[in-house]
Amino acid sequence: MRQDVPATRHARKRLALLFTAVVLVVIAIVVLAVVRSGPRNGAEPAAAPEAPVAVAPDSLQGSIQSVLDDNPDYRIGLAMADVSGDAALAFGDQEAFTAASTAKIITAAAYYHLVETGEATLDDPLGDYDAAFQLEAMVNESNNDSWLLLMDAVGYPQLTEYAASIGVDYDPEENLLTPAEMALVLKQLYAGDLLNQDNTAQLLSYMQDTNNEELIPAGSQSGFEVFHKYGELDGELHDAAVLAYRGSTFVLVIYTENADGTEGAGQADAIRELTAVVEKALFPSVQAGNSTP
Repeated sequence: MRQDVPATRHARKRLALLFTAVVLVVIAIVVLAVVRSGPRNGAEPAAAPEAPVAVAPDSLQGSIQSVLDDNPDYRIGLAMADVSGDAALAFGDQEAFTAASTAKIITAAAYYHLVETGEATLDDPLGDYDAAFQLEAMVNESNNDSWLLLMDAVGYPQLTEYAASIGVDYDPEENLLTPAEMALVLKQLYAGDLLNQDNTAQLLSYMQDTNNEELIPAGSQSGFEVFHKYGELDGELHDAAVLAYRGSTFVLVIYTENADGTEGAGQADAIRELTAVVEKALFPSVQAGNSTP
C-alpha cells in the first residue's frame, strides 16, 4: 500500500510557526553573544558559529527533561523537526550512537537513488530474490541479510558518499549517527527531497505496520499516522519516525543506550513516554487515544 505525502499548506503552518519562532529567538541570542564577544585590540574576528540548534519552549523542555531525569541509567538523545520548516530541536545526549537498524533508511534511499539514476533496477537479483523484495524485507521486517545485500549492491564507499550528499556523516562500517542526523534523513525523505514521488511513497509504506510497533507507534496518540524505523542491538534501542496529524508533519528520533550492553526494561517505556510528551506539547488539543505513557 502506498501512502501519498501530504501537501496541505494551511494544515502544516501551525507546527512550522512553533519551530520558526524558536529559531528566531536563538538566532537573536547568538548574534548578541557574537557582538558582545567581538574582536578586541585588533584581533582577528572569531570564526562564525555553527548554525544553532533551537532551544525548546520551557514547557516542552521541562517535560522531556523530567522523563530523562526519571531514566538516569540510560543514555538518551532526542531530536525533532518540522518537515516544512528549518528549525530543529535537540534534547539529551546529542553525541553519536550506534544507529543499529535505523540506518537501514539511508541504505534504502541510496539504492532507490541508484534506480533513479539508471545504475540499478528494482528487478536486479540480490540473493534469492530481487532488489524490490530485499528493500521491503530490510525496512518492514528489519532483515539484516537483506541489509547486507543492499549495502553490497550500493557499495560501502558509495553509501558514505550518498550520505554526505544529503548532509550526513555516515560510515557503514562504524554505523554511527546522532539523533539530529537521523532526523535530517527522515525530514528530507518525507519532504520528497531524496527520491521521486513513487519511490518516496513506496519506502514510506514499508515504514508502517512493521514487525515492531511497540516503540514510537505505541506511544503515539490516536489519529497520528506513523512512519518509522526502529533499531535494536545489544544495549541500543532506538526509533526514528515521521508523525503526521491533519496535514502537520514532524520528525521524531529517540535513541537510547544501556551502558551494560543489554536492553534495559525501561528503554521502551522511555521511548513511548517521550513520544506522548512531544505530541501533547505540539498538539495539546488532541485527546489521548492509544497513548501509552
